[in-house]
Amino acid sequence: MLSTAKRLARRRLDEKYASLQALKSLQSPPKGWLRAIRDALGMTGTQFAKRLGVAWQSMDDLERSEAAGTIQLATLRRAAAALDCTLVYAVVPNQSLAHMVDERARAIALAAIRRVDHTMTLEDQKVDRESDEQLIEDYIRDHVRDRELWD
Repeated sequence: MLSTAKRLARRRLDEKYASLQALKSLQSPPKGWLRAIRDALGMTGTQFAKRLGVAWQSMDDLERSEAAGTIQLATLRRAAAALDCTLVYAVVPNQSLAHMVDERARAIALAAIRRVDHTMTLEDQKVDRESDEQLIEDYIRDHVRDRELWD
């Protein structure tokens, strides 16, 4: 049975993610956000390095690693603070969490129902059903558990 508490938690997260959906299409600048912001502020690499408390080469390595996507979050947070910015970090689902769970539960139910149908057909006991949708919903309600969704 899919738990009500987890369903509510998914709904709350989906509501929070709704405001982030537009950010998924946001592309980082070719040289990275740090360099783009630093340039937009008119800050030189030497000035940025001084604010970070590192040598110019370390600052340059930091900007390159951010552009390449290999920077550590703690380092990125520190660099953002040196630019008077806030690092915002999020993992945004491509679709709602509720939809992901519903689709996975449905796939599990369909696979189980097909196995039973196949066995019954082999035994010449195939049953004609008018409402497969109701059968799927019943199977999900009676057999699919949260902890088994992603096995």
